[in-house]
Amino acid sequence: MKQCVSGYPFQPVQDPDSPVDVSIIVPAYNAELWLDECLTSVFQQDFGGVLEVSLYNDGSTDGSAEIIQRWTPRLEERGIRVIVGGHKDQRPRGVGYAKNQAIGQSSGRYLCFLDSDDVMMPQRVRLQYEVAQRLPKSIIGCQVRREPPDATERYTRWINSLTPDQLLTQVFTSHGPTIIMPTWFCSREWFCYVGQFVEDGQGTPEDLLYFYDHLRRGGGVHRVDECLLLYRYHKHAATHSVSEETIWRNRVRFLEERVLEHWPSFTIWNAGKQGRKLYRSLTPRHRDKVVAFCDVDANKISKGFYTFEESEKRPKPRIPVLHFTEARPPFIICVKLDLTGGGFEDNLRSLNLKEGEDYYHFS
Repeated sequence: MKQCVSGYPFQPVQDPDSPVDVSIIVPAYNAELWLDECLTSVFQQDFGGVLEVSLYNDGSTDGSAEIIQRWTPRLEERGIRVIVGGHKDQRPRGVGYAKNQAIGQSSGRYLCFLDSDDVMMPQRVRLQYEVAQRLPKSIIGCQVRREPPDATERYTRWINSLTPDQLLTQVFTSHGPTIIMPTWFCSREWFCYVGQFVEDGQGTPEDLLYFYDHLRRGGGVHRVDECLLLYRYHKHAATHSVSEETIWRNRVRFLEERVLEHWPSFTIWNAGKQGRKLYRSLTPRHRDKVVAFCDVDANKISKGFYTFEESEKRPKPRIPVLHFTEARPPFIICVKLDLTGGGFEDNLRSLNLKEGEDYYHFS
């Protein structure tokens, strides 16, 4: 078989009428620094089926369009179909819009999401495709390698080490989706059943909102436990445009909907800033279900109660503050993992509780 310079075998040019198995969805905005490496990783996929890359240029003002134009014949010679769309407005319309456009112009039975600043390992499409065929209602993710290596170390550890059960139980944490957007792989049929990405523009957590809708529809979450993506961290990343408060509000509402709605009462684990913020953020009906705060801090416990300043129409609630060994589950835990040298984790394990039943993390 004819070989290309990189050592990856060329695929024969596919029959233009044959159905596309996988569409790689690549939204691009001012990505000239990374786009060559990104598209090289598309070129190097060892997938044996019919592959397509769908690029949507969201009004880039740099050299992204020229890079895409240069890569198109190379990819097509490789047997990879190329679909290119975009607009030339002076302002980008947002990541959600660009992703929806890239999906709409594509035709694959499965969708493989790839950010223009990230890089796939050669086996990514093949391995995720194999799993997605068995799990047609799931979003399939993978482990990642962060670039630069010392960026967001705790976050990267969390992404890669969640157990299969925690992919569903830890969806309320501050980290966001338990499988990150650039690793998503799913069937087109399921994606369309859930709906499109929100197109509210910059500052919208479109991936988190879609992930929540996916779970509401009964979708599954699965991770291929191999590192299949180089995930870049840089100051221009779209994720930095989303405020922490926007993420917080959406997390609280989803927690109330999925968990607190079904609990008659619960304890907030953390009598400090994060625990009190969660309490204040709850709707009055769910706030009334809080029977206690718990902590290990002797100063907080010694105060006895947390008093919440509320409107004059209602009496100020006084919520007991207990040592964690004296509190009763279920718990909503507002303590960040992997920050106390294992101390918090040891305390939690000592109670012999089950995650997803006796407690959920909201840290």
